[in-house]
Amino acid sequence: MELLKQRIMEEGIVLNNRVLKVDSFLNHQIDPKLFVAMGKEIAERFKDKGIQRIVTIEASGIAVALPVAIEMDVPLVFARKKKSILMTDDVYHSVVYSYTKEENYDVTISKRFLPEGEKVLIIDDFLASGEAAMGLCKLVESAGDTVEGIAIVIEKSFQPGRERLERAGYDVQSLVRIKAFENDRCVFIEE
Repeated sequence: MELLKQRIMEEGIVLNNRVLKVDSFLNHQIDPKLFVAMGKEIAERFKDKGIQRIVTIEASGIAVALPVAIEMDVPLVFARKKKSILMTDDVYHSVVYSYTKEENYDVTISKRFLPEGEKVLIIDDFLASGEAAMGLCKLVESAGDTVEGIAIVIEKSFQPGRERLERAGYDVQSLVRIKAFENDRCVFIEE
């Protein structure tokens, strides 16, 4: 997606050739017009999959997933990283490791918001190791649902996430794929 790639080149900050910081438009401050454009692009890529529900993880995934849910006219549910005292009913859960936070989360979704037998699209902001996406896939499948695809905003293709997810049989679609970080700049995979 050229618009997203342009924003990364203009405003993204690569730290120590390891981490891409995009907090000026993606995961701290949000550019609503960019998110609407990303939502349309993701919805278009998965329009023939019969998606019935979108699943993401708090917090950054929510803003990305909302315009997709609106475009596809389906419910959106997000996995919580901490169980609320208000979550008194049964939950599905999975353990997810956060690459940027360097910690594990026991993510949960109330069973009443993830009914059995649906076709689900998983959405996340970044793909690196694939831990978050795999954790969400396990959670969705434990509910008796089918993961029809995984939509990613920014993929670090030099890390094992895509390979791991595709090896497990998942359709992975990324809006932008980064081949490498060189001299604290992004090198993109041109598709």
